[in-house]
Amino acid sequence: MPATTPRATVLGVRHHGPGSARAVAAALARLEPDAVLIEGPPEADAIVALAGEKEMVPPVALLAHVVDDPARAAFWPFASFSPEWVAIRYAVERATPVRFIDLPAAQGFALAAAREQGEREAAEEPAGGSQGSTPPGSSADPADPGDPAVLDPIAALAHAAGHDDPERWWEDVVEHRLPRERGAEGDPLAPFRAVADAMAALRDRAPADGAPGPGGLRDDALREAYMRQQIRAAHRSGHTRIAVVCGAWHVPALERMPSAAQDRELLRNLPRKPRTEITWVPWTHRRLAQQTGYGAGVDSPGWYHHLFTAPDRPVARWLTRAAGLLREADHPVSSAHVIEAVRLAEALAAMRGRPLAGLTETLDAVRAVLGDGSEAALALVHDRLVVGDALGEVPDTAPAVPLQRDLARWQRSLRLRPDPAERDLDLDLRKETDAARSRLLHRLRLLGIPWGAPARSTTAGTGTFRETWRLRWDPELAVRIVEAAAWGTTVEAAATARARDGAVHATALADLTALAETCLLADLPAALPTVMRVLADRAALDTDVSHLAEALPALVRSLRYGDVRGTDAGALRGVAEGLAVRVCVGLPPACTGLDAEGAAAMRVHLDAVHGAVALLGGDAETGPDAVRDRWAATLHALARREPAGSLATGVPGLLRGRAVRLLLDDGRLSTEEAARRMRLALSTTAGPADAAGWAEGFLSGGGMLLVHDDRLLDLLDGWLTAVPADAFTEVLPLLRRTFSGFEAGVRRTVGERVRAAARPGGTPAPSAAPTTPGFATHPDLTRADATLPTLTLLLGLPAPPPTR
Repeated sequence: MPATTPRATVLGVRHHGPGSARAVAAALARLEPDAVLIEGPPEADAIVALAGEKEMVPPVALLAHVVDDPARAAFWPFASFSPEWVAIRYAVERATPVRFIDLPAAQGFALAAAREQGEREAAEEPAGGSQGSTPPGSSADPADPGDPAVLDPIAALAHAAGHDDPERWWEDVVEHRLPRERGAEGDPLAPFRAVADAMAALRDRAPADGAPGPGGLRDDALREAYMRQQIRAAHRSGHTRIAVVCGAWHVPALERMPSAAQDRELLRNLPRKPRTEITWVPWTHRRLAQQTGYGAGVDSPGWYHHLFTAPDRPVARWLTRAAGLLREADHPVSSAHVIEAVRLAEALAAMRGRPLAGLTETLDAVRAVLGDGSEAALALVHDRLVVGDALGEVPDTAPAVPLQRDLARWQRSLRLRPDPAERDLDLDLRKETDAARSRLLHRLRLLGIPWGAPARSTTAGTGTFRETWRLRWDPELAVRIVEAAAWGTTVEAAATARARDGAVHATALADLTALAETCLLADLPAALPTVMRVLADRAALDTDVSHLAEALPALVRSLRYGDVRGTDAGALRGVAEGLAVRVCVGLPPACTGLDAEGAAAMRVHLDAVHGAVALLGGDAETGPDAVRDRWAATLHALARREPAGSLATGVPGLLRGRAVRLLLDDGRLSTEEAARRMRLALSTTAGPADAAGWAEGFLSGGGMLLVHDDRLLDLLDGWLTAVPADAFTEVLPLLRRTFSGFEAGVRRTVGERVRAAARPGGTPAPSAAPTTPGFATHPDLTRADATLPTLTLLLGLPAPPPTR
């Protein structure tokens, strides 16, 4: 008998199986039911009719979430080849009543909360605890018979049939069987009778205390009791030809219905349900291939979609698509390759006793014939065709939070269509549309919706007026959007509220400056006053120089971004200059008495502040640059400090050497003075470790000085050859670390010059002659002026006045 009760015909299926979907379509056409009941959350009954609209394109998913806690959410994905989707479309197109009959999603959330509470109590008191439940359809619920932690019905049936590969056995028996129209084998209910008998046998052999199904013993018992109640309710409503589409494991429990009183008793003590909302959201084949969500974990959704939609000759059509894909990727594939690949796949299927060439045979043919043995070609076909990036669509009439609707409006107006495939987006912030796109993406990141992530630009253009984003739309971002909806009804309002809250609750000064920078990038002027007020208060109270140094670069970048984007960043300048002055005052004392690890960390801050001060400085119109001058004086004071050692006021050589190098690069120190300071630092009175640290600080960031200045190279070489043998092993790692940061050409040139000087009568190779372009003793102002028109064009500045 098929799973037939006095009330309903139960069609047991495997979620997301094209063979099961075809069988359901044939069975429904034969039964012509007056009601269709489907395993799924009953909250979706109000929106199930949307499945019949032309704007609804699978893959899609039902998304349910707790209103007061949107992070507690669950998905029920459906593809075109899902049996449940086929049943939904059948009922909607014929105006047949269709209902979901699984345990409500709200009840599942309540059971999950009870389970978590029991686990916490069990952790506090090992002897106690209680076993809870998982909401059907959540990411923690496999909801498919493939969970290795429980009984796997398909594996058990495959083993009984003598097969060691459950997936291949199931495909041969169900997924690859095309429906027959006539004859004894053409009975559309025959497959369901066989499945029902098999599942009944498996459940009869389960332990006496119950059958450990895919969702766990207690979950299954509750869910099946609820489903039986819904079947009885449909019968009481006057329906006589009821079709039930559910997971095959549940068929025996719905066929052997106990009394209604027993089911009521089982469901009597369910926990109180939280308020829950549900809607349709787009889904992707790639997400179906991941082991999350109700009935997910399909290894080859793209292949299954092809099997379900191909009108005939699925293998030939599939290999033709694979050939087209490879040709687009510049692989030499012809029609003859396709013919031979089809022959090979069919021959392999015949040799392996399969009714149809499956995915294994087609991929073998792709590798051997179309790809000529190339694993790269096979990987491309697997990623694009076996899995695929198909993205579903839902109609605008589907329920959505206001934030989602505002985001969709921005996506349409800015032509930023969500795409599950990863792609790079280059933006020119001087263009209005690109600037608006940048603002939207920064606002979404602030709200915790990582649709895009900043990436390194692949174009030749550089500068603060360009941005590159790496975009990839993940369907689960729908949950993030629902969570963010608590902050506001529009993207801008929600991001503003989120920024204000982040400022109030920030614990580190650097977090506040980064937040201020984000507010400018996202163009949130309403949030800046709060952020700046908290930032000024926190900066006034923070006396840790490392915190101030860590916070300054983000503020200065914000000033520069304000200039490029046309936003008002004037409020930041006073705070940034105040931070810079406090760093200048507090840095020398903060550098005393540091160990090697502390000195390395402080050197990072030193470089960061130096770069920030360079950007913060004024120009010819604002007069003398007091901030830069004060910073230079700080570096001079740091460079003059005594070496670290027994002195409590000593500064590690790493920081003293770095200060000298920064002054030299800025033109605040002459080459002669830098050589004098190096001579002092590398003298015999200095300890080897301190001298090696000084050299590391001075040379880090580039070794071209050693190539073009004989004095510095001679000083370093002379010091290194004079290091005592017992101290050499101590300084060698520091020098190796320093020189490893040089470019290969610089290392080679320095080595050749040292080698030449080491030969008898040898002298170092002369530095580049003054007449060599780019290496003159003084800058060539005429050649420098020739670059101004190009620079002004790149920076978008007004053209310079003509010179006479």
